Amino acid sequence: MDAPPFPAAAIASACAAVKDYLRMESGAEDGSVTAAVQTALALGEAFTGTAWIARSWQSWLSRSPDWQRLPVAPVMAIGPIETVDTDGATAALPVDAYTIDLDARGEGWVRLLQAKESTRARVTFAAGTAAGWDDLPPPLAQGVVLLAAHLIEARGDPGAPPAAVVAFWRPWRRLQLMAGVRRQCWSS
Repeated sequence: MDAPPFPAAAIASACAAVKDYLRMESGAEDGSVTAAVQTALALGEAFTGTAWIARSWQSWLSRSPDWQRLPVAPVMAIGPIETVDTDGATAALPVDAYTIDLDARGEGWVRLLQAKESTRARVTFAAGTAAGWDDLPPPLAQGVVLLAAHLIEARGDPGAPPAAVVAFWRPWRRLQLMAGVRRQCWSS
């Protein structure tokens, strides 16, 4: 699943935190810091199974009438659902053609009530734990800073990242344990 890019303001704030941690004063390594921050944020989201910084996501829905779980949580809002025909033309799906739900775990669910064989459906939704870097829970932010600093300092060294990173992130990890099959949307 390809995640949408992180907001520029969040990247800039995270880069400032990493540069402060590493006591970097010049801008000579800004590109490396930015790349390390983006990598650390993406790895953190993948490790915890949640979206950290709020942004807009899109997923494709199957034509099934079953409830379909959106692939990213916590979902803050489920926006428009549109059909995409075989020619690529889009049209908003009427409100009476689907049902949406947000559960107690922050997972978003969509159920198509009407679906044509010749179309696909795409849902746009907002997901994220925090509005921006400054609103991110401190353990998540500190893990990003430590991992980004490790990536910068250990260039080319295949050594393991600091164990503290996992210690900071593990309490935020979402695991899905289940015995049955559960339908899920897929991202574009």
